[in-house]
Amino acid sequence: MRVLVTGADGMLGRQVCARLTEGGALVLPTGRGSLDITDRRAVRTALLDRRPDVVVNCAAWTAVDRAEREERAALAVNGRGPAHLAAACGQVRARLIHVSTDYVFHGTPADVGTPMPEHAEPDPRTAYGRTKLAGERAVRTLLPLSSAIVRTGWLYGAGGPNFVRTMAGSALAGRPVEVVADQYGQPTWTVDVADRIAALAAAPAHRARGIFHATSCGFATWHTFAREIYRLLGADPGLVAAVSSECLNRRAPRPIWSVLSHDAWARARLGPPRHWHAALAEALGRPGDPSGPLRRELLAAAGEPVGARTPHRTEC
Repeated sequence: MRVLVTGADGMLGRQVCARLTEGGALVLPTGRGSLDITDRRAVRTALLDRRPDVVVNCAAWTAVDRAEREERAALAVNGRGPAHLAAACGQVRARLIHVSTDYVFHGTPADVGTPMPEHAEPDPRTAYGRTKLAGERAVRTLLPLSSAIVRTGWLYGAGGPNFVRTMAGSALAGRPVEVVADQYGQPTWTVDVADRIAALAAAPAHRARGIFHATSCGFATWHTFAREIYRLLGADPGLVAAVSSECLNRRAPRPIWSVLSHDAWARARLGPPRHWHAALAEALGRPGDPSGPLRRELLAAAGEPVGARTPHRTEC
């Protein structure tokens, strides 16, 4: 199986390439420097030249606040880019797995308590969410029988700025932090998302089409998430203080409720994702156990600047 991965130099893209390679696929990685998905002709040429069986689109504009003032630029990447890929996939008869986001939902307090199903009507309240929804709709319109939309959120992983890296830097230094306690979501390791994408790529097309939610089971606030990071790294969770979203004064409003359901995985004959506690414990290792792969990276970089103290400055 030949798989072309866009955004292969990003945090998720690198993990997807690694997982597909481990599974025996011939991976054709492309980053921003080698394939600009906003360039329709370049996308078409790349797919005609390389003839992949599957394309995994990890390329995205993820600067949530910047998108509020640069929505046209974000739309070029998040909306028109996926449309170009879908059209080219149709020409070469390749399947497309497109990564999207929980931000396509409004996530208001009225939603709290019920995970958002895959078939729920999107209602984004940010420019970022609108542009990502445009990409979803383009893919489903142009490639309805051979595409999968994989929504995820609250991502963390190796090799890039993210919430776990930020909190771990403070935990390892024994610093107090203030973290938002009124937003709910599903902390999700890129390793788990990459596993899901690889499974969809290997599955028959009729089972691996439609919308899938690739987030961990369970849910947390950023505050409870941060306390668990501190605990696993052997730091005092009491150093993590709770604050409200109003303290952040962000340009783009964040969803209060970003908890997604996982019913569609049964269609692909895959069980639901694992709980976020289990994934984080594997990534970081438990107190006194330095074997977690993400912990090893963090310890190696302990002398470097890790990030700001608030969660959304490094949100993916």
